[in-house]
Amino acid sequence: MRRTTVRRTVLAASAVSLALLVTACGSDEPAAKDKPKAEASKSAPAAAPAAKALSQAEVDKLMLTQSDLPRHKINPATKADFAAAKAASADRKECAPLVDGMALRGTGDAAASSVRKVIAIPENPGKDATEEEKLAAAMETLSGTITADTVASYEGQGAADTLAAIKKAGTDCGSGFTMLVGTDKLKFTKVAPAAYPAGDEAVNFALTVDMEGKPGNAYLTAVRKGGTVATFYALSLAGKSELPKAVIDAQVKKLG
Repeated sequence: MRRTTVRRTVLAASAVSLALLVTACGSDEPAAKDKPKAEASKSAPAAAPAAKALSQAEVDKLMLTQSDLPRHKINPATKADFAAAKAASADRKECAPLVDGMALRGTGDAAASSVRKVIAIPENPGKDATEEEKLAAAMETLSGTITADTVASYEGQGAADTLAAIKKAGTDCGSGFTMLVGTDKLKFTKVAPAAYPAGDEAVNFALTVDMEGKPGNAYLTAVRKGGTVATFYALSLAGKSELPKAVIDAQVKKLG
């Protein structure tokens, strides 16, 4: 792997706090409740009934497990992940809900939230595979789309407000923004709406990422089911991401 590619990979991994997903054992400790300061829209859909927030234990039970997606590797977020994600911010205030959705925390005033990191695993090359075939399989895994799956529960109209806030941020930040994580910066040059209907309502954005002068892409999807919101941030360390349809569909199914 060329040095430039390695540096791009390190920067992207640092920005989303998802490095070493495939080999890391992770912690079984559930996501701590987090209440970011993102501004939520006050115009919740009239059809959305007031909800009673779920407990942390109830949210944890809604998270994907290995049996839900056997062809994927699923890990809980670690304390190190949360420490790095807590430092993530946007260079533009109006883009904060997008960064909240990317940074392993529920957007808005979530009562409880939990996170899983998910990546598709390619076919095992088998014991008789050549070294080149084994290397190709390893590189395919490293370049695969990594998805941060965050499920958050809200009281009252909080879930609907959260969807509205993410949607507004995507519109306001269509020309791009920069995610800041410590001294690292990840620049998004475009945020474009991309339809993916799911749950009671959903918003989906295709993001163009500046990978040291070369364009990459990522996806941010948020789905509301009652008073619960599942947010999916998908990014490939190689720069070419795919919308994680299998992950989204499996998680939304578990929301009921």
